[in-house]
Amino acid sequence: MINIGIYDEHRLGLEGTYKLVKEITDVTVLFACDDKASCKEKLKIHQVHLLLLTMHEISVKNLNLIIQFNINYPRMKILVISMIDNEEIILKTIKAGAKGFLGKESDFNDLVEAIYTLRNGHDYFGKSITQLLVNRYIKNLNDEEQDNNAELNSLSERQIEILKMWGKSYSNQEIADTLFLSVRTVESHKNHIMQKLNLKSTVDLVKFGIKNNIIEI
Repeated sequence: MINIGIYDEHRLGLEGTYKLVKEITDVTVLFACDDKASCKEKLKIHQVHLLLLTMHEISVKNLNLIIQFNINYPRMKILVISMIDNEEIILKTIKAGAKGFLGKESDFNDLVEAIYTLRNGHDYFGKSITQLLVNRYIKNLNDEEQDNNAELNSLSERQIEILKMWGKSYSNQEIADTLFLSVRTVESHKNHIMQKLNLKSTVDLVKFGIKNNIIEI
């Protein structure tokens, strides 16, 4: 059985959620509360697998509540239900520790799927929420790619050439002999590359080279 607790400070919403959840197979509703103090006391008594937490406003207090529940009950999953579908707000609830989020477009089938998914150890987000997260991920990838391109463009052709040879395990002397440079010049180029890319170690330099297809593996 999946032991569930329900918290919604709006009694009408609380009763509606309770009636829906109790119809789900293999689910036991251990409590349904409309105030935080009561919810906290019930959690001390009952072993809850999943807490349905309806948020009519996602305030700092509510986010801290999620964090507190996660610290006190690390095995309990929190499913946030909210009409708010602002991207930043949703990301804040996830960062606070919510493992699921159902937005205003979610229906009973989504609720059932979310409950079973969370109980099986996976995160669950409604369709529009998933799209928001995908869009954010793609945006981060694009921003990262632009940053990488800017860093790559800051290198001279000679520096890229040296980086390629160094990635092929050429020694400083071998690079110098091949490019008709002094060893001191090769070392100077390497230092300038590290400074331009703001890298701290040769390992970071290798990662940059591989990531930007300069160094082949």
